[in-house]
Amino acid sequence: MTVLDCTPEVRHDNYSDSGKRKGKRPTRGGRAGVRSILFLVAATAARYDKSLKDFRNRLVAAGKEKMVIRIALARKLLVRLNAKARDARTTYANAT
Repeated sequence: MTVLDCTPEVRHDNYSDSGKRKGKRPTRGGRAGVRSILFLVAATAARYDKSLKDFRNRLVAAGKEKMVIRIALARKLLVRLNAKARDARTTYANAT
């Protein structure tokens, strides 16, 4: 996830986690091109994959903003892709 950096940025000031600061935390850093492609792929996958579609609908029903939904879908898709890559490495490592 470091390559994409889809996690909210924690500010290092006196008010970051004290409850006095309100507002959004930006997601920046990482590779912007890869992140934007992942957002597009996640949006497309949410149209056709039932579990991603249900997840997106739950977020919409909860009143989440569009960018929050995009980031959540991208992170969920990235976790799935990493798991598939891990399983493929294990399968093909034992094939020889």
